[in-house]
Amino acid sequence: MAKETWTQLWKKTSIRYTIFIYFTVSALVAMLLSGIALYAQMSHQLTAVVQEESQAVLSQVNRTVDSYLRTIMKLSDSLYYGVIKNADLSKETIGGQITLLYDNNKDSIANIALLSKDGELLAAVPAARLKTGLDVTREEWFGNTLERTDNLHFTTPHVQYIFDNNENQYRWVITLTRAVEITHGTSTDQGILLIDIRYNSLQQILENISLGNQGYLYMISGNGELIYHPRMQLIESGQMGENIEKAAGYRDGSYREEYGGEMRDVSVKSVGYTGWKLLSVTPEKGLPLSNLKMRLFVVFVVASFLLVLVLINAFISSRITNPIQELEKSVNAIEEGELDTQVYTGGSYEIRHLGRSIGDMAKRIKTLMEDIVTEHESKRKSEFDTLQSQINPHFLYNTLDIIVWMIENEQKQEAVKVVTALARFFRISLSRGKSIIPVRDELEHVRNYLMIQQMRFKNKFVYVIDAEEELMDMASLKLMLQPLVENAVYHGMEFMDGDGEIRIKVYGNKGDLWFEIKDNGLGMTEEQAESLLSDKPHVSSRRGSGIGVKNVNERIKLYFGDSYGLFIQSEPDEGTLIRIHLPAQPYRENMEREGT
Repeated sequence: MAKETWTQLWKKTSIRYTIFIYFTVSALVAMLLSGIALYAQMSHQLTAVVQEESQAVLSQVNRTVDSYLRTIMKLSDSLYYGVIKNADLSKETIGGQITLLYDNNKDSIANIALLSKDGELLAAVPAARLKTGLDVTREEWFGNTLERTDNLHFTTPHVQYIFDNNENQYRWVITLTRAVEITHGTSTDQGILLIDIRYNSLQQILENISLGNQGYLYMISGNGELIYHPRMQLIESGQMGENIEKAAGYRDGSYREEYGGEMRDVSVKSVGYTGWKLLSVTPEKGLPLSNLKMRLFVVFVVASFLLVLVLINAFISSRITNPIQELEKSVNAIEEGELDTQVYTGGSYEIRHLGRSIGDMAKRIKTLMEDIVTEHESKRKSEFDTLQSQINPHFLYNTLDIIVWMIENEQKQEAVKVVTALARFFRISLSRGKSIIPVRDELEHVRNYLMIQQMRFKNKFVYVIDAEEELMDMASLKLMLQPLVENAVYHGMEFMDGDGEIRIKVYGNKGDLWFEIKDNGLGMTEEQAESLLSDKPHVSSRRGSGIGVKNVNERIKLYFGDSYGLFIQSEPDEGTLIRIHLPAQPYRENMEREGT
């Protein structure tokens, strides 16, 4: 049903809107494809730029972290080669020298300690002693340091738990350890130099780095343990995740991944010899093309292009279709019957040629219609005269029958009156060949007829003619009343018991002219009344052909139109009423129609 509705609407769409829609849709498709290609290209270029920027930032941060760690390593070298390696711990203490170096670096260093291979605390600044009950030799970092004596070892961030201090607070540190050689008199032995790096000093370096709208940096160890993350606490509490396993196995470079239901770009950079990795993460929704302002800007640009496109398409379609619409107006006027309309012949060559062809066609149609009207009028007049000729002999036959009867009965004076009335009757009947006569003449005509019939039936009936004076000059069809009155006399009065009455009334009503012929005769059934006007063959009576009523009705319709004619009401033993409906037209106007 909906498909049919859209099909009907499309069929009713004008050519202007059809062209406009086609142009607009084609342009929109082209613009959409171009926009998608442009967006993809810009997105690709932007992603490459962001990756380059991320790599640049990552390199800069890596250099900063590397510089920071080198400072710590230099401190470690100074402690080892400048203090520990040159001291004989059996004769002297090195606490003062360690304290001096600590004071110079205490912003980034929490503790410095020297441990023997048995876990004994040999020197510590500012810590005084190890935690009670703590055996450092059991710590993983302790064994790893003694096993790989040539390396520096870094732990992951943790709360300082080795030393007792006077501060009742937790300190987050990263512990650096290295194997050292300790001298006791003439003997040497292995020991461990331990430096607790303040975690917040490294955190300050990393947390001030910004990567776009929603990008961030984080750091992991070589085995995938988290060293720094801007949302460290959320990750440790399990409220947030990070794809650390993939990052730990990826070498330096960049890659794209989907994590947590969104696409993001990740860059990886190793931090020198520590085995740590710095990673930058840039979510796709954080890119400039993905944020709300950029999307609104894109929508604004697209809307602007669309507006310009609509205006251009409207101008082009109007230039193409305006001549066609003007030609359509001319065709609509011709369709409504205005054949004299000046047909539009502007626009392109095709439209001008079509306009001239339609104009020529309208002229030919007008000529053909005039020929058809002339032929139809001729045919109508011929049919009209044929129907009328059927009535004149019919009435003449009946009237002569009356005269013969009077002469046979030696009623000479009555016969003279009948002949005189007959002469006046035929004078009006001739009417110089006219089919339309004034109401006055038509009533005079039927009056003469009734006079003849009244003499024929020896005053067996009376008649009354009632007409408004202002209607006397209206147009009436000639020989219209006489056949109907004849039926009233022969079929209504002849076999009545008692006096008959025939009333003829003429009146006007709302621009219409009405004639009524009413008798109090024998009447007829409804079926008989309908048969008088039907197309079925009519059975003639013993006094006439039976064609009078039907011919009058056909003549009225033929001359005035199908909306006019006769209406019959009758009931047995109640009489008959015949109404004649004509247009109320002055006789003079109809004279032109008769060609006089």
